Amino acid sequence: MPMDHDELLYDWNVLGGETPARPATIELDDETLRDGLQSPSVRCPTTAEKIDILHRIADLGIQGADIGYAGAGEQTFLDVIALAKEIDQAGLDVAANCAGRTHKADIDPIAEAQQRTGVPIEASLFLGSSPIRRFAEGWDFDFLLQTTDEAVRYARSLGLEVMYVTEDTTRAHPDDLRRLYTTAIEAGARRICFSDTVGHATPWGVSALMRFARQIVDETGQDVKIDYHGHRDRGLSVPNSLAALASGADRVHGCALGIGERCGNTPMDVLLVNLKLLGWWDGDLAGLPAYCETASEATDTPIPVNYPALGKDAFETSTGVHAAAVLKALRKGDTWLANRVYSGVPADMIGRGQVITVGPMSGKANAEAWLLQHGMPIDPGAVERILDAAKASNRVLSETEMLSVLGGEA
Repeated sequence: MPMDHDELLYDWNVLGGETPARPATIELDDETLRDGLQSPSVRCPTTAEKIDILHRIADLGIQGADIGYAGAGEQTFLDVIALAKEIDQAGLDVAANCAGRTHKADIDPIAEAQQRTGVPIEASLFLGSSPIRRFAEGWDFDFLLQTTDEAVRYARSLGLEVMYVTEDTTRAHPDDLRRLYTTAIEAGARRICFSDTVGHATPWGVSALMRFARQIVDETGQDVKIDYHGHRDRGLSVPNSLAALASGADRVHGCALGIGERCGNTPMDVLLVNLKLLGWWDGDLAGLPAYCETASEATDTPIPVNYPALGKDAFETSTGVHAAAVLKALRKGDTWLANRVYSGVPADMIGRGQVITVGPMSGKANAEAWLLQHGMPIDPGAVERILDAAKASNRVLSETEMLSVLGGEA
């Protein structure tokens, strides 16, 4: 007797413990075209490639994009202008922002790009905040307060909306952070960003930080949005971003494939998959593979074969027991079941499907499933020849090798 699909999965994430309520709103800011390009290993995309990535960002419903560091040089400045124009001319539903130091030399190019294109560009002005950074730079705290106030007021005088960002927030003292952010808000910043610049934070640390951030905003009485910007040096960037959203952040940042300085930024793609599975993101993720592939090609960043959801092996199995379960689901004609029986991420959620291959760890089900998926008859002789070849191999057989084993039958 057929069962309701809901009866086939007991979800301890939801049913067995404390689960954060879905945030009222979730915003995402894509940093691929700025912070992501700080990776020592990437190739800087051409202007056309950047525009292609921007379209992929918009297709996924990501609300914001850092379109570049306008003050970094002439070509980057021209790219910022080209990307802002593309947002306008193509009608992309993406809000632009640009990173810059709390310095006129970085603020002026952002204002010029906004003036030349007519597209609103939020200035994301950053300044180090932690004691270790201040000691290394030789900054005193009064300098930070004065710089914050002057930079935000200057940007506002040029007609720019401002997101004030402290670097290394997760290792800064709360009293210092309160004074810095309060100064920025009083100077006109209407978005503040808390950065885990070196990937130091844990999810519980981020939760505490976001609650503290909300206190700061409430104390000012202003309508100010809160952002969280994470890095993955400890491999915790995705859970940290989820913790930020659950604890009061309005927006979190990420990059395609997690590219960025050192170990990289929060991977936007993996974050989206988790938001979707939590029921926190309503957008269609069918465009996620194209987003990752476009960023991969534009930056010369290979997608690891075992990368979550997007890697070649994510929905591929050559193991006999696993393949047998998937094959039984396919023979039931139940795609929902086939995509979940041995997968925590449903392949069809991102426009992919289950792939069964044949190798030394395979069994009869692998051979039969491979023949079925290739529209070939399931002949006992063919199955035996496939398994003989697989057991004699030290890896999964390629498509060419499989067809060679089948010979004329293919």
